[in-house]
Amino acid sequence: MAQNNLEEALQKAKTENKTIFLNFSGSDWCRSCILLKKTILNTDEFKKFAEKNLVILDVDFPRLKKNKLSKEQTAVNESLAANYNSKGQFPTVILMNSDAKVIGKTGYKKISPKEYIDHIQSLITQ
Repeated sequence: MAQNNLEEALQKAKTENKTIFLNFSGSDWCRSCILLKKTILNTDEFKKFAEKNLVILDVDFPRLKKNKLSKEQTAVNESLAANYNSKGQFPTVILMNSDAKVIGKTGYKKISPKEYIDHIQSLITQ
């Protein structure tokens, strides 16, 4: 289950000894974001890996009215973007430890879920 609050995600990461997977996406307009979710994040293989190793924090910037976030959540997401995705690139995945230290950065790659997991693990263990 994805989080949407950095403080709660940090606590969970600390308690469960996991890495934070901060996913900046435009769920209803960004083609690569949609592909990342569909071909990697929503696969059983990735979900199993994430459950054991990651705290997923979704930072979404939808454009369609029907998908609009609350004002509060929009403000939270904009603040996270200012700190961790100032160039506004989508999708951007930031990996950080439980002390909020950024340990890796990636995005969408046209590879298999297994290859993506290996890629994430290589960033975590650098």
